[in-house]
Amino acid sequence: MKKFIMKWAAPVMCGLFILLLFKFILFFGYVPSSSMEPAIKAGSFITGHRIIVDINRGDVLVFKHGNIVVVKRVAAVEGDMIYINQTGTVLSVNEAIPSADKILEVPEGCYFMLGDNVEESLDSRSWEDPYIKREMIIAKLW
Repeated sequence: MKKFIMKWAAPVMCGLFILLLFKFILFFGYVPSSSMEPAIKAGSFITGHRIIVDINRGDVLVFKHGNIVVVKRVAAVEGDMIYINQTGTVLSVNEAIPSADKILEVPEGCYFMLGDNVEESLDSRSWEDPYIKREMIIAKLW
């Protein structure tokens, strides 16, 4: 019995370590769409980390939106003002523009997310609730 335990202890411990590593620290995923092109090509594999200390404009995050996992870039953080025109194009963040048809302020603990491929991306501009809460975030890409 001791021989059996010694034979399987190392592989089981390695497997458990890898499982915990990916569950709590690392993120590995796949991007099926072109919404983040040219930064992330459709069909790309991505890696990130789950331990997120701070989130800034320009960071690429993986988060849950409804029942799906999504990858988008942070366009605005809490307190930012977003100026959007009639076609849904974000014109500016924190710089007033008279031609803006819609002005949004990002609430506390929330983020406004955009895909890099503006024409193809379903993002904060098209969602009923345009903000992603901090607790919905899964990982931050490297």
